[in-house]
Amino acid sequence: MLTSLSIRDIVLIDRLDLTFHDGMSVLTGETGAGKSILLDSLSLALGARGEGGLVREGAAQGQVTAVFDVAADHPARAIAAAFDVDTEGDLLLRRVQMADGRSRAFINDQPVSVQALRAVGAALVEIHGQHADRAMVEPAQHRALVDGFAGNGEVVEELLRLHTGWRAAEKAVAEARARIEAARKEADFLRHAADELDKLSPEEGEEEALAERRQQMMVAEKSIADLRDAGELLDGDHAPGPVLISVLRRLERRREGAGEALAGAIVALEAALTALDEAQYGLQAALRAAEFDPRELERVEERLFALRAAARKYQVPVADLSALAAKYAADLDALDHGEAQLAALEARAKEAEALARLKARIVSERRIHAAAALDAAIAAELPPLKLERARFITEITRDEGRLEASGFDTVEFHVATNPGTRPGPMMKIASGGELARFMLALKVVLADRGSAPTLVFDEIDTGVGGAVADAIGARLARLAGRVQVLAVTHAPQVAARAAQHFHIAKSVTGESETGEANRVATRVILLESDGRREEIARMLSGAAITDEARAAAKRLLEA
Repeated sequence: MLTSLSIRDIVLIDRLDLTFHDGMSVLTGETGAGKSILLDSLSLALGARGEGGLVREGAAQGQVTAVFDVAADHPARAIAAAFDVDTEGDLLLRRVQMADGRSRAFINDQPVSVQALRAVGAALVEIHGQHADRAMVEPAQHRALVDGFAGNGEVVEELLRLHTGWRAAEKAVAEARARIEAARKEADFLRHAADELDKLSPEEGEEEALAERRQQMMVAEKSIADLRDAGELLDGDHAPGPVLISVLRRLERRREGAGEALAGAIVALEAALTALDEAQYGLQAALRAAEFDPRELERVEERLFALRAAARKYQVPVADLSALAAKYAADLDALDHGEAQLAALEARAKEAEALARLKARIVSERRIHAAAALDAAIAAELPPLKLERARFITEITRDEGRLEASGFDTVEFHVATNPGTRPGPMMKIASGGELARFMLALKVVLADRGSAPTLVFDEIDTGVGGAVADAIGARLARLAGRVQVLAVTHAPQVAARAAQHFHIAKSVTGESETGEANRVATRVILLESDGRREEIARMLSGAAITDEARAAAKRLLEA
């Protein structure tokens, strides 16, 4: 339910904080006092269209905050969560309206789009009145209301699941037919391409691996030439090894006569010969490592050429050849075995359609029975609302040639307000006051079947009085036993039944230098027992409150 409403700098309201309880609350006041401003402010917090003209003159921006206490499993929380909003605790809806026309929306102090605010607000509050946004009169909502009254939730969800399955099966049939038709048109090309790619057998990542191996072999080919040249220098006709050995032998023969003078040279020559041997061994090892079969390089280059030629031919990257081969194979398989597969898919689709149609008939029958019960329940509510000659008809049009996710049925509420007249759509036939009373009857009957937790009724008692106003008050009070009700009213019979009574009035907040009033603000006061009696007496008698009016107000309150 709505627990509090805070308004800052909206039209004539500079600062206002209201606290609401469950049950029924009424707002009363003279015409022009600002009741519509209060509802416009609430609507703004619920995602209604904003405009710069709503901001109080002289202020840069206005702001409205509405706080709701709802159950943990209430749909509004799921809607908010779908917009990535943290839904712990109360739901706080806030709208900031700039004087230049821009606005910002917040849920639980997280920035959201106005569309998100509107979606959550619609699940929390319904506003009904002669000039309000009335979802209940929109035919698109009527089928859902009848399903709610019938308790069709689970069976409608099952119908949706079956319909989705049928549509998926139909889509699979259509896709299979399209594949077969396309394959037939290109059968010769497909067979040639599939055969060619099958022989080529391209593999994923093959081009990169071949190119890398080819590069390695080309680098090795250049390295081998250099290694062989180096080996020729170290071990060829002009190799330094034999020369060094000859020198070493000569020095060794002269060593006895020279003593230790040649010892260092001999050691150095021995080391040089050892290093030369190691160098030759290293070169031989490097040659063995770098050697490759020239035929392998040829095979790699031929494979790369074949892959890239096929890629150019079929106008795809080499990396996609494998997937293309699989597609062509699948298309050929669809052509060769497609008729049997298509027949199986068609059989499944036919079976899915039969199940969906069976469920749709069950849903339709339940709606027809529920519609009769709904019409009877609403008919019982109409006479006390001065609609005793009116008729309410739930019109269900069943078209089995069109199976939708909701079934075969188009549902629309029709009314006839006078005997002998043809019923027609409620929105077109009923006047503003009649429409509001029809909606009240609907809400009384449907209150515990999917209603928003807070219902706002804006002057639905306009143009009625006496027993009719009392009947409206009684129904609003009965409705308030199941949901929170806020009612803007001019009827004392309605106001007397409220658990909370707010009085709305204008007051002067400042004076100019000449002493003339220069600013008017709307004020809202929660009335206690004496204040309530005075306000109801005013509603009964007008500007001059008489003792008789006070006595009548007291009787209404006591009753």
